[in-house]
Amino acid sequence: MRRLINQRISRPLAFFLGALPFIIAILLYMAASTERLSDNPNDKLLPAFSTMGDTLLRMATEENKRSGDILLWVDTLASLERLAMGVGISATIALLFGLTLGALPLLRANLSPFTTAISMVPPMALLPVLFIVFGLGEVSKVVLIVIGITPYLIRELQSRVSELPTEQWIKAQTLGANSWQLMLRMVLPQMLPRLVDALRLSMGAAWLFLIAAEAIASTEGLGYRIFLVRRYMAMDVILPYVVWISLLAIISDQLLKQLNRKLFPWYQPQ
Repeated sequence: MRRLINQRISRPLAFFLGALPFIIAILLYMAASTERLSDNPNDKLLPAFSTMGDTLLRMATEENKRSGDILLWVDTLASLERLAMGVGISATIALLFGLTLGALPLLRANLSPFTTAISMVPPMALLPVLFIVFGLGEVSKVVLIVIGITPYLIRELQSRVSELPTEQWIKAQTLGANSWQLMLRMVLPQMLPRLVDALRLSMGAAWLFLIAAEAIASTEGLGYRIFLVRRYMAMDVILPYVVWISLLAIISDQLLKQLNRKLFPWYQPQ
């Protein structure tokens, strides 16, 4: 008898099994929405797919009467700019400190406890402080993303550097490599694909911090729009925006995955 752990799943079956939870969720939503709308056609909690589609199409193609902007694309562009800035700054800082903390014992003894302590601070608790220090503009939102994901990225890279085989360090030093050559020519090339993997894992948290900051203080953005219309119980706007955010997150994850494959074809993730 073949053990469950040794079973191989064909590609069509894997596709079906992966799609099954989505199909069930959609069917459950349709059943619940139909029941509520049959009792109250004006119900706003579970709008029909047709209603959400019409609303999304209007927000994606028609100019807003008050601002003259096409809201979906203005909100999307604003959020993606903040996300890209926050993630880019975080990746740069993490690469610098992750490599040095992992490779240099003196610096690791000095800064590793501090990095660990910072990573335990809930970033959302710092949001009022950021608004006070940096104001309600773009800087505070980007800084929240940086504070939220950078400590994790640093600790992840530091851990990966420490996992490099001792034989590599010994062989490189035997060939005459100094500390900086070890870091730049041996450690850095191996850490770049691992940094991309870490970014993929941190994108969910980055989106969370972005949406939270936009919801509290912003004039445009996906999070801002969701919290703006909540007072009207406009679920026909909120639900499509949530799906759109999820789709953007999935696309960004797949882009990073393909980037890793393209730039580092030799890398085989564990």
